[in-house]
Amino acid sequence: MRRIALFLYLISLALPLVAADSGGVARMHAFLEDVHSLRADFTQVVLDSNLRQVKQSNGTLIIKRPGRFRWDYAKPNPQVIVADGKRLWLYDVDLQQVTVKPLNDTLAASPAVLLSGSNDVEKSFSVEDLGKKDGLQWVNLVPKVKDTDFTQVQLGFKGDDVAVMELKDSLGNLTRISFSKLQRNVALKDDAFDFTPPKGTDVIGDTGAAPPKG
Repeated sequence: MRRIALFLYLISLALPLVAADSGGVARMHAFLEDVHSLRADFTQVVLDSNLRQVKQSNGTLIIKRPGRFRWDYAKPNPQVIVADGKRLWLYDVDLQQVTVKPLNDTLAASPAVLLSGSNDVEKSFSVEDLGKKDGLQWVNLVPKVKDTDFTQVQLGFKGDDVAVMELKDSLGNLTRISFSKLQRNVALKDDAFDFTPPKGTDVIGDTGAAPPKG
């Protein structure tokens, strides 16, 4: 479930034109207002509480608002996380296991749903502009609900784009996602977010899920 939250929250991406001196909050709202779909590559690094790297992953991301996103992790452990507008699918290729959950209010404070949802961010998060650091404009988001995987999300904007997303959990671990090759408002069909479990996989969760292929 850590990766769901990624996101992704939310995830994310490229913004419309924003004044050079705009802060992180302004850029975040501009993104949610004007970006309806996107495609990006990402690199995800997990750091422990001492900021030592314990894992690195790479993959691709697409989002279509509202309520649709897909994270494909290519290396080192192939995984797919898909939201089709109604359900959230987590497919672990190595384990041959799919977990299905409804896309409901319990995911409202996740980074992935944040970036693929509405612009009413303050409904689910306490928002703070952190100013400029390391060449990026930062915004901090703290979930208002307590039963989330992450206690804090920070987005770093470079120009019109989200360059970095950082997620901290209750143990002090930090997940840092860096985005590249961002494309805004790309043409994406709804069926790009359809997911049917491959034949032979174990399916856990929502009984309304589609049966395995074959």
